[in-house]
Amino acid sequence: MKWLRVLALLLTGTATAAASQQASGLRATLEARIARAPGRAVGLYYRSLARADSILIDANLRFHAASTMKLPVMIQIFRDADAGLLNLDDSLTVHTAFPSLVEGAFVVGKEDDSDSTLYALVGRNRPVRDLLERMITRSSNLATNILIERVGADRAQRTARALGAWSIQVLRGVEDGAAYRAGLNNTTTARDLGVLLQAIATGRAASPAACDSMLAILGRQEFNEGIPVGVPPGTRVAHKTGWIGEVVYHDAAVVFPPEGGRYVLVVLTGGIKEDSVAHNLVADLSRLVYDGVRR
Repeated sequence: MKWLRVLALLLTGTATAAASQQASGLRATLEARIARAPGRAVGLYYRSLARADSILIDANLRFHAASTMKLPVMIQIFRDADAGLLNLDDSLTVHTAFPSLVEGAFVVGKEDDSDSTLYALVGRNRPVRDLLERMITRSSNLATNILIERVGADRAQRTARALGAWSIQVLRGVEDGAAYRAGLNNTTTARDLGVLLQAIATGRAASPAACDSMLAILGRQEFNEGIPVGVPPGTRVAHKTGWIGEVVYHDAAVVFPPEGGRYVLVVLTGGIKEDSVAHNLVADLSRLVYDGVRR
């Protein structure tokens, strides 16, 4: 039977070499597409959740996190719910003024928010689960700040780093203009976000039930101009976008191909002035990854 073991080793080595060659070819294709982009920087993180292959292209470049910082806030909320520190049905009062990280207070306005509907409820109570849904699916800045006030930005950062996103910065709420001008910003890398999504997808970010709930919320994302455009219609994509006009556009996702072989893909972009150009770049990279890993 010794020859069977030798044959198995040979086949394993051949498969590993083929996978390595495939990853190398895909990496070159991705780099060529990135090289044609007009942005100052692009960071990409790809990791299969079914195999050992991965591709990292400038995955440790630091970007303003924009709304992708809402991902660690969501994780902290579910971990607190797991620990009995809060209930998703707890009510929080909707308000628009929050302490600045620098000085005084700042007010969040609906003119700069992708979800204006919550402002009609100022002074009223909303359950945590509703605010959480708005924070992720509509990227509500107001809901985000209310939730950060409840769980603490520093706690969300510590949790994210403990999960392996060792360089992510979650310093403050959204639209704190004084802090922004002082350079005190939430920042991330493609690797940081990829590690967090992998922790959610594998049931390690919180309890398995909580992680399933997080994936379900991410799957209801209403802004789908990036990674979802690059995969076949009907493919499940659980993701969080983030953008600041002419500064950054990001998309971070767990992709579930119908035939199996799910994977994490994060694309961060900086310095692309036209939104459509940034969206097309992310969609193209998503398409290249999907086609490349399905072969």
